[in-house]
Amino acid sequence: MPEAGDTRMQTTFIESCYKSEDALFRQVIPAGEPFLRRVERGQILRILDLEGNQAVDTLFYNAADTEERYDANNTVRAQGNIYLGSGSRLLSNLGHPMLTIVADTCGRQDTLGGACSAESNSVRYALDKRYMHACRDSFLLALAAYDQTMSKRDLPSNINFFMNVPVGEDGSLCFADGISAPGRYVEMRAEMDILVLISNCPQLNNPCNAYNPTPVEVLLWQP
Repeated sequence: MPEAGDTRMQTTFIESCYKSEDALFRQVIPAGEPFLRRVERGQILRILDLEGNQAVDTLFYNAADTEERYDANNTVRAQGNIYLGSGSRLLSNLGHPMLTIVADTCGRQDTLGGACSAESNSVRYALDKRYMHACRDSFLLALAAYDQTMSKRDLPSNINFFMNVPVGEDGSLCFADGISAPGRYVEMRAEMDILVLISNCPQLNNPCNAYNPTPVEVLLWQP
């Protein structure tokens, strides 16, 4: 694992021993659509990039208490790297392990790029882009359908699986071409009962998904 402050790409590729035909759950998420599901402790969750270069904005919550949720600061601090990869532990705002990445055929997962929103579409691109569909809206729609007491305050900084956000020498971020490819995946073991919330990014204005949002697949195994 790189030392603290080292922002180089992780290139450790670890393949899974699980076969798709043995999955207890499979669902394709169309481009631009949200997804929310409970995953039990010990279960294996895979997010599969079907066509390559798709960005998958993802959040995790403690299924028993959604006030506990994925925390980017704790996760980055604990592993000493801003990128996630095989062996990374995803920590909550209470410092508890939520998931462990056990397989990764992409090599680097982003923690900094955040989720696109009406506001960011306006600022980054153009005022007329404000009304384009965005990940923040997808998150809110899925949360509202699950629990109407949850709102914008329940959206912490998310993970962007498969997204490429290099950090420059001056600390600036760049949304660059994706580094994934068709059939690549990231796989995680749940360390507690969790809710996984996904927005399969609809972004058309930056190269995170080659300007062409595509479907991804979620698979689940019981070890």
